[in-house]
Amino acid sequence: MKKFIAGYFLFIGALSLIWFMLIPFLQQCINPPLLYRSDTGISYCAKVDGKTFTVYDGASWNSTFLKGVNIGATKPGYFPGEFGITEEDYLRWFQYIADMNANVIRVYTLQMPCFYSALETFNRGRDNPIYLIHGAWVNEELIGKYNDAYANDAQIEQQFLTEATQIVDAIHGNADIPLQSGYAGGKYTADVSQYVIGWILGIEWSADFVLGTNQNHPDKTAYNGAYLYTTNASPFEVFLAEVADRVISYETESYRMQHPLAINNWVTTDPLTHANEPNPSVEDAVSVDMEHLRATASFEPGLFASYHIYPYYPDFFSFPEDSSVTDTYAQYLSELNAHHTMPVLVAEVGIPASRGIAHVNELSGYNQGHIDETKQGEILSDLVSEIHNENMMGAIIFAWQDEWFKKTWNTADLTLADRRAYWSDAQTNEQSFGLLAFDPGENSSVCTIDGDISEWTSDDLLAASDTCSLSVKSDEKYLYLMIQSDSYDFNSDTLYIPIDTIADQGNTSYGDLTFERGADFLLILNGKENSKILVDSYYDVFYYMYAVQNNQIERNPAGETVNSGIFDPIYLALSRKLVLPITGETVDFRKFDTGALAYGNADPNADDYSSLADFCAGNGTVEIRIPWLLLSVSDPSSKQILDDFYTKNAITTTTADRFWFGITSDNTNLHTNMASYSWEGWDTPTYHERLKPAYYVIQRTFANLQ
Repeated sequence: MKKFIAGYFLFIGALSLIWFMLIPFLQQCINPPLLYRSDTGISYCAKVDGKTFTVYDGASWNSTFLKGVNIGATKPGYFPGEFGITEEDYLRWFQYIADMNANVIRVYTLQMPCFYSALETFNRGRDNPIYLIHGAWVNEELIGKYNDAYANDAQIEQQFLTEATQIVDAIHGNADIPLQSGYAGGKYTADVSQYVIGWILGIEWSADFVLGTNQNHPDKTAYNGAYLYTTNASPFEVFLAEVADRVISYETESYRMQHPLAINNWVTTDPLTHANEPNPSVEDAVSVDMEHLRATASFEPGLFASYHIYPYYPDFFSFPEDSSVTDTYAQYLSELNAHHTMPVLVAEVGIPASRGIAHVNELSGYNQGHIDETKQGEILSDLVSEIHNENMMGAIIFAWQDEWFKKTWNTADLTLADRRAYWSDAQTNEQSFGLLAFDPGENSSVCTIDGDISEWTSDDLLAASDTCSLSVKSDEKYLYLMIQSDSYDFNSDTLYIPIDTIADQGNTSYGDLTFERGADFLLILNGKENSKILVDSYYDVFYYMYAVQNNQIERNPAGETVNSGIFDPIYLALSRKLVLPITGETVDFRKFDTGALAYGNADPNADDYSSLADFCAGNGTVEIRIPWLLLSVSDPSSKQILDDFYTKNAITTTTADRFWFGITSDNTNLHTNMASYSWEGWDTPTYHERLKPAYYVIQRTFANLQ
């Protein structure tokens, strides 16, 4: 009996072993691997051929224009190191991306295991898989601390290598990375290596980091490795070659596989010279040139160059050296491509569909913000087409999804860094680059600005008079107002809505109008073209930052007192005063009137949808939505607003218990009573996904690009 049992288990074990050995063969029959195996025994699925990028389809090499999206690490309610995206999210998104006719996605750093599992599951059995370009991050805190790649026993280099080699193991489904706060980790068992068509190592290098490394290590001028070597290299480029060579070596020795490789770069540290850049000490101070890195015969897939290129930054895009040039973006692409002997990938190109704005292109209007969602797609289509027309390697749009946690330079000081992920700031353009929007509300927003007031109830009513009523509600992105009046003529009358947000401040009058409480803001509704929100001069944070703190604009002492009676337009800064090097011309401090209200239909399902719409009129009604930051709310989720600048002598926050609103017109009472509105804070935001109109524009564009 014992012999029988032993024989039985031996037989079962043998069958199991045979089955285990057959699995790879059966998988290849069902889904042949997209890998080419060279005579040296090295496998790869993509390679560089001169200036051409080619991808292997299992039988032959095909010249391929990469068209895709960068995927961020978050969704609402999560910061990047919290990795809240689920495998179900990824599977749904991958289907959207494939339906958009994209062929590649890019990630910047190690993701959680569910990302790789989802990609492997999604691509299994597909004739046209979604390929992956993978990045490896560099610790920006260490860069800021040292500004030297070799400082503190090459701590930055060691971190960079650790990150990159962990990713190599992860894409091969062979990693068990301990979880630690702020970093991805876990067991990685999904092998997606056959879908990885490139590495892009690093970040957008700061000029200080490059210069610091070069200045501190003048002796590091050459590197000769097994797979990469340098020619005419700077110390910083030697550092990059060392890291890249060791990453290639690790994957080759561990897995007998290689992938085409690039070093991340952007316009600020490109190898070109920009004679009319008005800030050359920052934006044209030093170069990082991929041409100084060369592949040995042992690195078979080859090198490519990778850049982040936006049409509005740096400022030389607005001020060409030759005044006859009108398309500076296309000109730049042409010059950059001509510089390189290898394929050039535009790994980031993007336009944010935000209300706020941070940079402008004076020539094209392709600005960093204040772009409608449909126009976003049209501009992106134009930029991607220009990249294609210049015979570049591909265009990867930034970004797939909106990212609520993001900040930008002209609003960062006004919001709370540790709460940004919990609300959507329409004023911060960096949050709105996505083709996929996250709108507040589990299934729909609490209000749609479209002239239809069916979502408003009596519970929203705040104040009423003989001639009109005012209702208020809010969500994670806006504060909403709804006005009803039988006597108000939208085209000829003017309505005034004073808003008191902070105690012991504000104006109690505006011309002949008086208010029950000091108004920190005044909303003036005056037809489609002239409606706006003004701010009490004493509470004008733009004025405080650029007149009081930085002396960029002229001071007006009369407005620096409480209850001055002065209301200012609400501005966003665009740039400081510039001097153009070629002509010596001075470009004055630039600003944008963000308090001006735009009329339109904000219903995404409407034919005349405008994502920039602030208000819309119906039959005797007007609906208005106000971004929280436009009312100096630093974080609506914890009810934090900007505090008194002059008393605190700084930009700080305080808690708001409630806001007070009044309403009057220019043909009724001159004195306005005010009623209070309060909202509940939150730690978990609600949201739902929505594909922007830009998605469908890009879908058509990608379909036409081969």
